[in-house]
Amino acid sequence: MSKALDGIRVLDMTHVQSGPSATQLLAWLGADVIKLESVGGDITRRQLRDVPDADSLYFTMLNCNKRSITLNTKAPRGKELLTELIGRSDVLVENFGPGAVDRMGFTWERIQEINPRIVYASIKGFGEGPYTGFKAYEVVAQAMGGAMATTGFEDGPPLATGAQIGDSGTGVHCVAGILAALFQRTRTGRGQRVNVAMQHAVLNLCRVKLRDQQRLAHGPLTEYPNEGFGDEVPRSGNASGGGQPGWAVKCAPGGPNDYVYVIVQPVGWRPLSELIGRPELAEDPDWATPEARLPKLSKMFQLIEEWSSTLPKWEVLERLTAHDIPCGPILSTKEIIEDRSLAADGMVVEVEHPQRGTFTTVGSPLKLSDSPVEVHRSPLLGEHNSEVYGDELGLDGTELRLLKAEGVI
Repeated sequence: MSKALDGIRVLDMTHVQSGPSATQLLAWLGADVIKLESVGGDITRRQLRDVPDADSLYFTMLNCNKRSITLNTKAPRGKELLTELIGRSDVLVENFGPGAVDRMGFTWERIQEINPRIVYASIKGFGEGPYTGFKAYEVVAQAMGGAMATTGFEDGPPLATGAQIGDSGTGVHCVAGILAALFQRTRTGRGQRVNVAMQHAVLNLCRVKLRDQQRLAHGPLTEYPNEGFGDEVPRSGNASGGGQPGWAVKCAPGGPNDYVYVIVQPVGWRPLSELIGRPELAEDPDWATPEARLPKLSKMFQLIEEWSSTLPKWEVLERLTAHDIPCGPILSTKEIIEDRSLAADGMVVEVEHPQRGTFTTVGSPLKLSDSPVEVHRSPLLGEHNSEVYGDELGLDGTELRLLKAEGVI
């Protein structure tokens, strides 16, 4: 079966996480993604290794379904080959430091001369301005995009989220921009620049906190459990921050992830009050309405937790869902990786690798009826040099051997 992006070639000049996460999604959608690496390879091939002399899980889990070639872009012949590759590509993606590709001699103007139809996407830490030259990492982006200031408990320090919203979150934004540019190209015939900054992507994911910042001008945020409010959105623990209050309540036997997250909707209060053994609260004017409960959210969830803490989280889940009360267990990474439903849905996938044997990775969250995804292993370093340079660019075996001996590929 054909794929959504069949016929689209992506020249992947990315490394670490934000860029590779974007190009892996494009590969899953059917694009021919050629990962162009330095002769030494993407640094993550060696980072956080758990198997000696094998590509790390850091690399393999971000580079499935791609082909790998090596190239020294500083060498004159390397620049010539890069020019040919750009000319044959539909998309170029890079996440080097600001100006790095320009310094290679490949400004946007030069790239347009080589290939007017190319979509050139860049991921950077920050947009134009005082932060442009800052080095960006996942948690730096979280810090400067609004996530850390609003994550954690009121009396504690700002916290990073375990979700990689700075790196992989930016990658998803980049994919959206690339697909939009490719679609526009069908009308204009022209490629264009796509720029995505990690700080901007995190900020986009924190928009509800900017909503609440503006609401503060009109009084306290009553759906938050905080007792006092200043002139900034506070950290509010596990509060949902939305129209319906929610919290993670403890369950038995009290392990680090023995919790269920519970949302208390107006329609759910009566069955919930019965479940926790306090049916009188459904009629009590101090508890019966959402308006009455808002000033005492902490007490409300304490009452629920007194009940939930006596039961395993899966039993709490079963009892709550039987009454159509929105909830979800806190799943540990171990539970997720062993979850049969996620495996059946193609979200936890076993992949064979020639160096590592079998490893587990995350499958594609994008489910297209006419473009099914089959996850293939990440490429070995330079595995496709002869295929791309020889079969596709027409270099003969003698030149390939010479280029390898000279460190060009």
